[in-house]
Amino acid sequence: MNNMAQPASPASVAILAVRDSVASVVFGMYDMFMSAGRDWRVIMEGHASSGVVRPVIVSAQADSFVAANAVRISPQMRLTDCPRPDIICIPDLLVPPEQALAGLFENEVAWLQSCYAGGATIAAAGSGAMLLAETGLLNGFEATTHWEYGASMRKHHPEIKLQTGRALVVSGEAQRLVMASGGTSWVDLVLFLIARVAGLATAMQVARRNLIDWHEIGQQPFARLARSRQVDDARIAQIQTWIADHYQETSPVMSMVRLSSMAERSFKRRFQQATGMSPLEYVHALRLEEAKRRLESGTDGIEAIAKQVGYEDAGFFSRLFRRNVHLTPAQYRRRFTALRNALQTGEAQSMA
Repeated sequence: MNNMAQPASPASVAILAVRDSVASVVFGMYDMFMSAGRDWRVIMEGHASSGVVRPVIVSAQADSFVAANAVRISPQMRLTDCPRPDIICIPDLLVPPEQALAGLFENEVAWLQSCYAGGATIAAAGSGAMLLAETGLLNGFEATTHWEYGASMRKHHPEIKLQTGRALVVSGEAQRLVMASGGTSWVDLVLFLIARVAGLATAMQVARRNLIDWHEIGQQPFARLARSRQVDDARIAQIQTWIADHYQETSPVMSMVRLSSMAERSFKRRFQQATGMSPLEYVHALRLEEAKRRLESGTDGIEAIAKQVGYEDAGFFSRLFRRNVHLTPAQYRRRFTALRNALQTGEAQSMA
């Protein structure tokens, strides 16, 4: 396994805190980043070493404030005083799912845009992706957020290719936009980022130190509960629910038309208005999402996976996958299974 060498100097991580931040995620991220490269030697060798990640809690304001869940946060640095970090993390936000965030975080949005333009990676946990979406950086790219916020993101940011069924999504220019879906999947996010900047061995050490298992299932079982709320059009919502379990069928769009009891042209127009995607684009999105899951968690060949998700022509599937994901299926499998496999076998490898 190819482990990235540890950086010569600690990677800088800015954890962005706002009044709506979930404090447990803010401090949890801080603790995990601080432990990278530091705590394992204490356990195994009895003495400490310096960490390989340098986190700092930043905010638009200098004074401490009470966060959404009534815990006080004291920022260590203001945005205006913070040198451009290597990574920025946006923790979960405790805001109503239907609330629009436009205009509420202008200073934070401008700072995120500036740092990203300068080469920073931006990572968001759960509903924190709603703040990231306000920057416009996700437009045209895949993203995920907590399943409760899926409908809101689709409504307010239809340009984003939302994938709420996945626990972790990496997209954007040079793969510098990273999102975890919700709940405790922020832990996966931190492990992924540690692996990027300090190598898989260090990420595994953090996982073992904190008894962390990789989240393979994602949030799809929970997202299904909210499918009927994805759009306001009840008829189209019914079709969404059906196609989520029948996307692999032959001629799925015609089946959707029949189920809708509408004329084909009327159905396609109404579906586009409700979802922002044509029925065929929607089917392709579902199929590619399932293909990603299979590539991440299984060992079936590319041709077999193509057939499993509804494509008889594996060549067409591979071209479609590359056009949408900007990686071939084989490249995707190599890139996004390394950390998961490492965590699964971490204990045995650590003792080898």
